[in-house]
Amino acid sequence: MTPNARFKQRLTAREPLVGCFIKTPHPIIIEVLGAGPLDFLVLDAEHAAFDRAAIDMCLLAARAVGVAVLVRVPDDAPSTLLNALDCGAAGVVVPHVTSVEQARALALAMHYRPGGRGIAGTTRAGGYGMRPLAEYRRIAGEEVSLICQIEDREGVDCAAGIAAVDGVDGLFLGRADLSVSYGFADFNDPEITRICDTVLAVQGAALGLFCAPGEPVGPWRQKGASFVISGSDHSFLTQGAKDLATATRPDPTRKETP
Repeated sequence: MTPNARFKQRLTAREPLVGCFIKTPHPIIIEVLGAGPLDFLVLDAEHAAFDRAAIDMCLLAARAVGVAVLVRVPDDAPSTLLNALDCGAAGVVVPHVTSVEQARALALAMHYRPGGRGIAGTTRAGGYGMRPLAEYRRIAGEEVSLICQIEDREGVDCAAGIAAVDGVDGLFLGRADLSVSYGFADFNDPEITRICDTVLAVQGAALGLFCAPGEPVGPWRQKGASFVISGSDHSFLTQGAKDLATATRPDPTRKETP
């Protein structure tokens, strides 16, 4: 079983999974973090500098270390999803999904069905033509996951319907944008927590959310979150630098013994 197929199997089985965002468009970042203990990585092509070439190189590195890598795409255009999947992504995280109709269109664009994903067996996903096209077409659906990001009022209102769409594998709560949509300054506001609780109670898809590094995950898992994305390569770097500075600088409050 490929890393992508294994990820989808674990995601849909609601196994507890943890991953992080990747903000730096370089394959070495994937090599380093992909060889570690995380279950998956997410290239943030919505908010970081990932073009098609950068996504391609990072997904090549993912193959080298055997890690499942999703792409958070910048939009829901079928061509955007196609580019990520042809490069070998384990799936896509689509921001601002707000309706059942949008979710159905996304699910169609993920799979080889009439009116859906365009097929080419000469891509990395297709084995560069070395896999029989009929075999690739048959098993391709087992290797891609669709995660719809719920981060707007409209998405919350339609969350149960979106989760029930055939082909939607997961819902991902974006608390930062939810706080903007509902007019709160902090995504830890109790009202945002209450809204998230309602989404985490829906049926039909795996459920997950972003947690800040160090935030307790246990309470969210108890409410229904099976997968969590926490932090990024950037946050790991900045926290590591802070920890080093704290550990090595003299304590200004401590008096030196003569």
